[in-house]
Amino acid sequence: MFRPVPLFIGWRYTGAKRRNHFISFISLVSTLGLTLGVAVLILVLSVMNGFDRELRQRILGMVPHATLSGYRDTIDDWPELIERVQQQPKVEGAAPYIEAQGMLTNRGRVQGALVFGVDPAYEQRVSIIGNHMLYGDLEALKPGEFGIVLGDILARILGAKLGDKVTLVLPEASISVAGVFPRLKRFTVVGVFKVGAELDASMAYVHLNDAAKIKRIANGIEGVRLKLDNLFDAPVEVRRIARTETVQLQTSDWTRTHGNLFQAIQLEKKMIGLLLFIIVAVAAFNIVSTLIMVVTDKRADIAILRTMGASSGTIMRTFMVQGGVIGCFGTLVGTALGVVLALTVSDLVAWVEELFNFQILSAEVYFISYLPSQLKWEDVALICGSSLLISLLATVYPAWRAAQTHPAEALRYE
Repeated sequence: MFRPVPLFIGWRYTGAKRRNHFISFISLVSTLGLTLGVAVLILVLSVMNGFDRELRQRILGMVPHATLSGYRDTIDDWPELIERVQQQPKVEGAAPYIEAQGMLTNRGRVQGALVFGVDPAYEQRVSIIGNHMLYGDLEALKPGEFGIVLGDILARILGAKLGDKVTLVLPEASISVAGVFPRLKRFTVVGVFKVGAELDASMAYVHLNDAAKIKRIANGIEGVRLKLDNLFDAPVEVRRIARTETVQLQTSDWTRTHGNLFQAIQLEKKMIGLLLFIIVAVAAFNIVSTLIMVVTDKRADIAILRTMGASSGTIMRTFMVQGGVIGCFGTLVGTALGVVLALTVSDLVAWVEELFNFQILSAEVYFISYLPSQLKWEDVALICGSSLLISLLATVYPAWRAAQTHPAEALRYE
């Protein structure tokens, strides 16, 4: 049976018991360091991918990818505008809106909120709110009934439940014979939504016609919300659509409202990945110290192999095999551990939160309320391949030192 000499001897050296237990300890530490480095790198990148996914699906599922609004006035012929916009090839949906900023009050509790006037029939085309209703339904918003749908955190802050009355106070004044009063209107809570993000504490929905009445818009809307098939095309696409219209329209897109958050996540992913990759590199280069001590310990064996006719290349490949086995074992075990952790970390964190009755990520502080994770196999392949390459490179110098051993000098004091 054919066995390549470097592979056979290198494998035997890897599994053989050593007289110097310190070398075995250093070898074990090198393997464990590589294992943990690869596992943590896969886990952290998966978590960062999860944050990126949640930003796209949840946050950008609630806020518009892009908006078209009147340059100085409202848009009167909005049904025709929506009809034209939806015929654009990259537009998946369009919906009218009226936006109002104000304060919601209930039983002495006050909270600022961004209130959107929407048409439920159109809103389903551009928003995921219909899939995240905790109580009630978006369809319960009827014109003239002054119903309101609150975010879950906003409802808890106000202490409001279904059927309760909340008051919307707008930052505008109404002048009457009795004096100047803030503009306010009572609404009935008809629904509560929860997307598990910071939007739960700051957003509310009312019917489009009701919003027009409280903002005293006689006819028309303030703008059109757009959903595109590729959100990264939003800045260019919305400007192109605006140029095709005969009336002058203002444009905006998600990169102006939430672009900084997305860029921060991307930058953090790159920087954390780089830092953790350095940890993997340090763990891999521990193989250098391990092999140097092994070479010193095996000087006599190397000399005997050289006297038996082994070439320098054979000796070099032998110790590269030994270091490669350590690197492969650490990388493969770390990859398996990292994949398992990446697939289960969300459930593990949720279990810990339930067990100790505390929340690691609060939607009042962070933009989501749980730890997401998304495993990407291209990341796993890149990490695994890079780790194996670094491990192999780390074996070159010790193996070269072993190949330079002179038999006479090595056996002089044996």
